Amino acid sequence: YHPPIVAVNENSGNPHYETGTGKKTFIEKGDFVLVDLWAKMDHPNGIYSDHTRVGFVGDNIPEEHSKIFRIVADARDAGIAAVENAYAEKRPIKGWEVDQATRNVIEDAGYGEFFVHRTGHSIGRETHGNGANIDNLETKEERQILPRTLFSIEPGIYLPQFGVRCEVDVFVDALGKVYVTGGERQTAIQSIT
Repeated sequence: YHPPIVAVNENSGNPHYETGTGKKTFIEKGDFVLVDLWAKMDHPNGIYSDHTRVGFVGDNIPEEHSKIFRIVADARDAGIAAVENAYAEKRPIKGWEVDQATRNVIEDAGYGEFFVHRTGHSIGRETHGNGANIDNLETKEERQILPRTLFSIEPGIYLPQFGVRCEVDVFVDALGKVYVTGGERQTAIQSIT
């Protein structure tokens, strides 16, 4: 078990921020908030779900935050498209290739140095499963994305003032159809009022 991440303002710029470290952080108007949650059904064979969303407390979302969000969301969508295209073309795709598809978007936008973790991880009965990871940073993941597997795609840009991560889970069924799970993809920073 890992507690959820609720990171406010500059704490969202730390991809491994730990909520509840003894510091009180109040969420107030004008704050940027990143929430990373994972859960599973209370069942021995339950499979995890792992998602990250971002929001801004107020109506006037800063343009810099929106700009960074758009880059990260485009990177997320590039990773999803890489998997969809590979399966549509009936060709294998490895974890590192999905990572590189997302990483290219962020690097091309000039923020490569601020994307400091792999794009995603396998998900199963544990939050970090034992299948192929979406990784061309920490290791070059040579394992293929196989049918009947679930994994996260969660690129991010982490600046000193704030960080943005867009995380979804992707499932490939036995026939090779690709599903993004957990509801609609976040398409903009959510205004929290």
